[in-house]
Amino acid sequence: MKDRLKNRLDIAYIGAFAFSLAALGASVYSFPVASVDGRLFVIVSATLIFSTFAQIQLPRVKVHITVSDILVFLAIILYGLEIATLLAFAESITASASFKKRGINITTRTILLNGAIAAISTYATVKAAELIIGAPEVLTSAGDASGLAVTLAFLALTLFLTNSVLVTLFTSLKTGRSLWEVWYLNCLNGLILYLTAAFFAGLIATAIYSFNSLLVGIGLATAGLIYFTFWRYVTDVKKTSAKAEQVERERAEQAERHVEELEHHVAQKDKAEVALRKSREKFRHAAFHDSLTGLPNRNYFRKRIGELLASRRSGTGKHFAVLFLDLNRFKRINDSFGHSFGDQYLKRIANRLETLECGRKVVSRLGGDEFGVILERPESYEAAESFASSIAEAIARPVEIDEKQIYTGVSIGIVICEGGYDSAEEVIRDSDIAMYHAKESKKPFVVFDKAMHEYAVKQLEIETDVRQAIENNELMLNYQPIVDLETLAISGLEALVRWNHPVRGFVSPVEFVPVCESTGLIVPLTRWILKEACQRTADWTQEYLPDSPLFISVNLSGRHFADPDILEHIKEVLDSTGIAASQLKLEITESAVMDNAETAIEALMRIRGMGVRVSIDDFGTGYSSLSYLHRFPVSTLKIDRSFVSGIGSETGNGKLVATIVAMAKTLDLDVIAEGIETADQMDHLRALGCEFGQGYLFSKPLALSEVAELLNTGFTVGSHGNPGLADRWPNPQRPAVS
Repeated sequence: MKDRLKNRLDIAYIGAFAFSLAALGASVYSFPVASVDGRLFVIVSATLIFSTFAQIQLPRVKVHITVSDILVFLAIILYGLEIATLLAFAESITASASFKKRGINITTRTILLNGAIAAISTYATVKAAELIIGAPEVLTSAGDASGLAVTLAFLALTLFLTNSVLVTLFTSLKTGRSLWEVWYLNCLNGLILYLTAAFFAGLIATAIYSFNSLLVGIGLATAGLIYFTFWRYVTDVKKTSAKAEQVERERAEQAERHVEELEHHVAQKDKAEVALRKSREKFRHAAFHDSLTGLPNRNYFRKRIGELLASRRSGTGKHFAVLFLDLNRFKRINDSFGHSFGDQYLKRIANRLETLECGRKVVSRLGGDEFGVILERPESYEAAESFASSIAEAIARPVEIDEKQIYTGVSIGIVICEGGYDSAEEVIRDSDIAMYHAKESKKPFVVFDKAMHEYAVKQLEIETDVRQAIENNELMLNYQPIVDLETLAISGLEALVRWNHPVRGFVSPVEFVPVCESTGLIVPLTRWILKEACQRTADWTQEYLPDSPLFISVNLSGRHFADPDILEHIKEVLDSTGIAASQLKLEITESAVMDNAETAIEALMRIRGMGVRVSIDDFGTGYSSLSYLHRFPVSTLKIDRSFVSGIGSETGNGKLVATIVAMAKTLDLDVIAEGIETADQMDHLRALGCEFGQGYLFSKPLALSEVAELLNTGFTVGSHGNPGLADRWPNPQRPAVS
């Protein structure tokens, strides 16, 4: 449709320009040169001036009136066709060009079109008058007033019709509006202007032909008065219209703003609702999922177990299994390669767990290196155990991260839920207990039974009682002598904690020390042991051994390497008790050191730097390498009692002990053999070059009073161990501590 209108408009332009060129060409060709006079010069000049500077736009329409319209009519009735056509063309071009200079948006083609329409309508109007009523200039010069009136009326109506029809045609083609709508709204008001202009032109022409200057003056004055009165009226109308338009515009803008505000409010409300919904979904997802692995978290794990328990209670659900997983040695991975590396490792493990096939299951990350799995409908108990084996195998496979092969294992606790549970917490608790049993027994998985819960309750009771025992000073220390195997003289003592419970009686360290290790109570317990043992050693040194003091050995847990205050506490104990740093020997197992070798080496170096000696306890039962052993700042190796017990048999322990002693000598380390119970064991150790020993052959662990008695008797050991032992080495002498 638009293309068709554009084509028609282009054709109309071409036609208008062609007809206007024909009219202008004919006017130039037949131009009456003889008619040119001073009066014509005045009319032409006035026309061009007024067309530029004296224009009035009618309100609400694109119609302008000027005094030059009167002069065009005057040229028609005074000079005829040719001059009037050329003057009308010039007047229209000049007026249109002035619009452009004043900033009105008008194209050059439109300016030329206005000139063409003026030339065509003027030429056609005058030509029609010549054919119908006669030449206008001839009729005017005849002096017939009635004839002049008819001529002017004909000219005004005809010029209005031809001009308005052409303008309407082009406007309709440009805007697509109907011809009648365009003509009625934009052109009809111009009829009165044409009639008025023709009237004043006739008045001026009559005055000119009658040579009445007064009449000419009155006519011009009247025309000017009417023109400027109308200009004032139009100006007022424009101002009023402008104000009204401004008010309407402001109202419309206010309404638009209100609509925009409402739309914005509605949009913001919708946006807020969407954001709130997304936020709720996001928070709900975050509340039930792990941010690192994307797996369901402990909250979801607990919730799902609760739902399954509720289904069982209602009779609609079946038995299900819960597996509690804890990765072995994950802390070492974190400490060795950093938390970012550890996070990547956890993601890989999570992916392996998700990809394992086992019917309907839920895999969750419970926190840290702990995972949980719910098997909603295992075919049998054996199916749960089989899946646990699959998990252990999957996790045991190496994980490659940053070109590093990482190996680890897993401990799994299994609970079969077929009744007897009221809450998810109970299920998780029991699966956790089973997992710890798996970890302690070095098995990949353990199925929970009630005895485990009873054991866990007992352990909890022990933990509570130990806390109270530390606070209430219910614990005590026994001291086992460490003997020079060459002289049978006592070189030092090992402090061993004992607990005489007010209700249970004597509680073995095997029962409560592991509980202290797992709960962290070992740290305050060791601090108490350290202070108590050092204080007693200081008292004994001052009273019995001022010249050759004993050393005191205290066991140190691997947990102390994570204690930032351990060095400060050791220093405080040494300062407060007054014993020399060389009198204190701290014993630590291979496993405790190797669990975090680099951190342990750093801590032990600082301890050694204080002058305190370090001993590796239970040597040979762990997995320390020679490279690490060389780096450890230790002064003594303690051979584990398991090697000593079979030293005289054909078990091969003798060769192992010989190897340990030889290695210690090479590294310039002392050697202490634990658990010596027979004289033959002592003889073998002495023959291998072992320097020190301890065990029931020499003395059981002694109470405070027994230690004082031993020291007071001159360091003989027969009375507390084998009565005939002293006879093998007469006159034992106690060497000085090195």
